[in-house]
Amino acid sequence: MMISSEAEIVVWAISSICIILILFILEQVKQKRKIDSLKNEKATTELALLKAQISPHFFFNTLNNLYSLTLKKSDSAPEIILKLSDMMRYVIYKGQQDCISLQEEIDHIKNYISIYKIRLKGIVNIEFIENVSNPVFKVAPLMFIILVENAFKHGVEKLQNNAYVKVNLTEKKGVVTFEVINNYDGGHEKEIGNGIGLENLKNRLESTYPNYNSLEVRAENKEFKSKIVLMKPCKR
Repeated sequence: MMISSEAEIVVWAISSICIILILFILEQVKQKRKIDSLKNEKATTELALLKAQISPHFFFNTLNNLYSLTLKKSDSAPEIILKLSDMMRYVIYKGQQDCISLQEEIDHIKNYISIYKIRLKGIVNIEFIENVSNPVFKVAPLMFIILVENAFKHGVEKLQNNAYVKVNLTEKKGVVTFEVINNYDGGHEKEIGNGIGLENLKNRLESTYPNYNSLEVRAENKEFKSKIVLMKPCKR
């Protein structure tokens, strides 16, 4: 009788331990899923905030261009307004998408450059060379434009003479390389290499292309070079 009772106690104890262990494991799994869910929500929120930070920065510079033209009562102002309208439409609608075609991003950059060409009337050497084998290749929107903005903001806007901006975009075998080179007046290396635009760009690249991107920025001999490499298409 005593043995039976002891055996029952042992069985009960083992059963209780197993139940507790199972409940513990289930709770850990539940907690992990909750944490993963919160991480995903946080990542989504952070990415949305990064996009929201980049877009006003872009429009601030563009509206400054238009303001200068209207003060001068330039005949080019209506064309600028149309191009600005196209860019606003792009940012508001395409900019909120996870992925867009490479050609759409190219057209957006061309509109931006066109505004500067009209405003500066050829006194700045601006080149945009593209070599794209697949124009429908998917990329995240509003990433490349940050490098172009920096080139004009820290180079063209602060140089009186002989300013230049060279943009080179290539897409080959699923790899996109976007490089911008511009000259500047010297003494602004920290400013042009550590702005909020570049910091946001780094964060967006890591969020959208983890382990499949590179961003290089360097300043030497009064020339600033920045390059983005995307090693896979956008698939969000």
